[in-house]
Formats: sequence, structure tokens, C-alpha cells
Amino acid sequence: MEWQSLGAARLHIVDLDGAATGELYNLGIIKEIASALLIPTQLGGGIRRLETVKQMLKAGVERIVFGTVAVEDPKLVEEACRSFSERIIVGVDAREGYIAIRGWRQQTELGVIEFVRSMIKRGVKRFIYTDIGRDGTLTEPDFTTVSELVNTIRLPIIASGGISSLSHLKLLKQLGVEAVIVGRALYTGDIDLKQAMAAISQI
Repeated sequence: MEWQSLGAARLHIVDLDGAATGELYNLGIIKEIASALLIPTQLGGGIRRLETVKQMLKAGVERIVFGTVAVEDPKLVEEACRSFSERIIVGVDAREGYIAIRGWRQQTELGVIEFVRSMIKRGVKRFIYTDIGRDGTLTEPDFTTVSELVNTIRLPIIASGGISSLSHLKLLKQLGVEAVIVGRALYTGDIDLKQAMAAISQI
């Protein structure tokens, strides 16, 4: 509720236990959050069945983020996109340019652009790009890959990982991202949400 009151446009929820196990683990808490907030929510982590997608959308989650399943079962992603269109997002979680899955513990040989293009063919219309090596580090985002994605894919890109200052937010907006996900920097105070929202609105 705090982030909503400070002006957050959307709440990004990740079930980290679910990402590792392949099944939503914190279902009760997620439903409680989604029903309590007035702002829209998006959920990722452990969502690998169409029934789970339907269950979460019915519970009030606005968007579903696919990660591992997009690599392991792209037909499911295609079916979900056919049924729910832009309520489906694919998370592009990369380490050193290659996609990682199963809670970031397993590396694949899929390159970022290659993977995103394969998902577009399946009907995906929005992506979250996270540089795993920078996530939670308060260093800086992977501006190079974000820019490449924005200019090559020309679909909405949400940037995540390493964002820790107002200057990062401003540059990402100038690069053309649709939105950003800020996590640790809010809790450490490196980014003041109300101040950030005001600053970004002026660009």
C-alpha cells in the first residue's frame, strides 16, 4: 500500500519460491495484495500452466510474466497470448547476453535478441529485460542492451536490474523504454519514489 500511496503506477510481484520450484508458492499473499491495491499488479515466478494464468487473472492480477516456460514450452505462451493478448509479458532474464531460467539458476544458449524475436512470433507484445548480474547491485542498468532492444524490437520494453538513481531513470526514458522496475533502490532510499515520479513526468 505504501508504494501505491507514493504514486507507483503498477506493482511488480515476483514469487521467488515459485520461480525455483515451478509452482506458485505464495498464492495467498499474492491474492491478498492484488485485491487490496487500486493500482494494477503484474506477477511472475512459477507460472508454467495456463490454468495458473487464468486463476491469477481472475484473482485480480492484471498482467502475467512468463519466464522459464517461455523457453521450455513456447506453445503455452502462444496459447496464452491468443487468449489474453497484452496481459501476457515475457521476462527476458539474461546473464552475459544469454537467457537464464528456473530462478536464474540454469543458463541457456539463447541470445537475448534471438529469444525475443522467437517470442514475438508467438504473439508476445511486451517484454521485461533484466540483466541478472546487475539486479539488486545498485550499480547501473545495462543501457546498451536496453537500447538495442528498444531500437530493434520496437515493442514495449520494461527495464529492470541495477537501477539506482534518478539519472538512470531519466536516461532509460530517453532511450525509449515503456517503464522501469525499481526494487532495492526504493528500500535503501537511493531512489525516492515520489521525487522520481515527478522528475520523470517532466521529461
